[in-house]
Amino acid sequence: MELLSTPVGRLRIIGFLEGLSFILLVGVAMPLKYYGGYEHATQEVGMVHGVLFVMYVLLAIPAIIDRQWSIKVSFLVLAASFLPLGTFVAEYKLFREEA
Repeated sequence: MELLSTPVGRLRIIGFLEGLSFILLVGVAMPLKYYGGYEHATQEVGMVHGVLFVMYVLLAIPAIIDRQWSIKVSFLVLAASFLPLGTFVAEYKLFREEA
């Protein structure tokens, strides 16, 4: 798979998975916990989301260095992981241009 061969490609994949895990956390796990009584739903999905968040931040660093992004773009790439659905916006606005 060609995406796995570059730092930006790896960041794009993890960014997608991190965004998807956020949707699952908010859209599935939280309703299961608060309306379905399944107390552990947010713990399990939240753990996966947390690991993907950390992986995104760690993979952003080599991508920033490899692409020599400006401070502004670097900030936006890192900020995307903190904003709800920000990784999808980063994919659309930043990473597609790099592909």
